[in-house]
Amino acid sequence: MTKAKKTLAPQQERSRESLRKLQKATAEVLGQHGVEGTTIPRIAQHAGLTPGAIYRRFHDKDALLEATILGILERQEERIKGGLTPDKAAQIPLPLFAEQVVGGMVLSYRVNAALLRALRTFALSRQNTGFYKKAAKLEARAFAHAVELFMAHKKEIRHPDPSVAVSLGLMMVSSMLYDWVVMPTDTSAWKQFLPKDDQELKQELTRAFLSYLGVEQKRG
Repeated sequence: MTKAKKTLAPQQERSRESLRKLQKATAEVLGQHGVEGTTIPRIAQHAGLTPGAIYRRFHDKDALLEATILGILERQEERIKGGLTPDKAAQIPLPLFAEQVVGGMVLSYRVNAALLRALRTFALSRQNTGFYKKAAKLEARAFAHAVELFMAHKKEIRHPDPSVAVSLGLMMVSSMLYDWVVMPTDTSAWKQFLPKDDQELKQELTRAFLSYLGVEQKRG
């Protein structure tokens, strides 16, 4: 029995590593070609596999995309859990912490815009499924952790309901980034009203967020 376990462990690890490589390749193809352009042959070529090897794991493209997206969200949750705690967040001045969080969001949404666009497109096509509910739950847990970090500064927030203010403020920042960075339409008519670059976008979103919380942002 012990010998069988020793033999099985490396096989399981190789299987997990193979799955990680496949999901990484799937995410990269999604980001490059969108949902419609993501095909099993294209993923197979990108991953250095045969289409048959993929079909032995997943019965169709949708099953592979579901597993890949849930994997992305699960790893995001792991990173969050292993990252900043409310106690550590409390040691960072709130205006600086807000600037770091908003700046990180601007950078992440910009760098991953094509992938985020593909993920949202696919998720919206799978509403009322078990996959959609699980993905929504994972995203909600990540969002709740972000709110918890800001609530470490609860006494500095002058809004009458700090929790609502932080939640709605983060949603407004996220919605703005989705509208203008991830899912942009023709913005030429609006160019005069928008920040000229991402640095200015970060500054204005941070200012709006802190203002809504009732926190004064000291000028430099």
